[in-house]
Amino acid sequence: MTVQEALRQGARLLSAEGGSDEANLEAELLLGHALGLDRAHLYQHLREPLTPEQQSAYDGLLERRRRHEPAAYITGRREFYGLDLEVTPAAMIPRPETELLVELALDFAGSRVRGQGSGVSGSEFRVVDVGVGCGAIALALAANLPPEVRVVGIDVSAEALALARRNAERLGLGGRLLLVEGDLLGPLASPVAVIVGNLPYVRTADWEAAPPEIRCFEPRRALDGGPDGLRLIERLLRQAPAYLKPAGALVLEIGDKQGTAASALAGQAFPRAQVRAERDLSGLDRVLVVGT
Repeated sequence: MTVQEALRQGARLLSAEGGSDEANLEAELLLGHALGLDRAHLYQHLREPLTPEQQSAYDGLLERRRRHEPAAYITGRREFYGLDLEVTPAAMIPRPETELLVELALDFAGSRVRGQGSGVSGSEFRVVDVGVGCGAIALALAANLPPEVRVVGIDVSAEALALARRNAERLGLGGRLLLVEGDLLGPLASPVAVIVGNLPYVRTADWEAAPPEIRCFEPRRALDGGPDGLRLIERLLRQAPAYLKPAGALVLEIGDKQGTAASALAGQAFPRAQVRAERDLSGLDRVLVVGT
């Protein structure tokens, strides 16, 4: 079987089994992983035959995917905001929609560090990512903000922090990211300029009805936000006024129908702040922004 034939077979298998909405892409990812090739190089070898060992390895990966294991966990990699991240079941898989949160945080932080408004210097500027997970948000910020800005990642999971630390070191950002184990903002000793986070916001009923790719493989505590999905977000909003500097910002990912409820909670915690729910390109609620 050639590489091209293996791709077609894999895509047909994944599509027929209902295991993937993106069967062609996932067949490419899995075959590339089996052969040790990226996508570009994979297509340079379409006419080459697979060895029996390569075919066996590819079949094994396809079987794992047929059993609903996410492709990102199978390959151990996920791209986010231009960064190649290691991912494991210790943390949820980064989603493309979270990149909007990064863009909004960068817009605010970038303008503040450059002195537009208060003239705060980068050495005084700290950004905190609550629920850092694999490090996707924190590392995207660290990679795109001036090097003197300090980025702190907090998580209750020691396994997730170890994963984030590996990603930081591999990407050459180990010196830019301070990782701390703890619950929400509890580990902070003083206020910060920006608080960001992608906390659990899925309603428990929705998590229980989620596809097996999510429910059986990703960590529940990274996704299940309680009956209304806002359990941890509400806790964070109650804590945040004591930890956010004047003229600071809080940027949180929310569910696609949580804009009104999350904004109301933010208004109670920050009665004098500017609160808005940003929508994504599909017109769905995606990010809660609070400007003090």
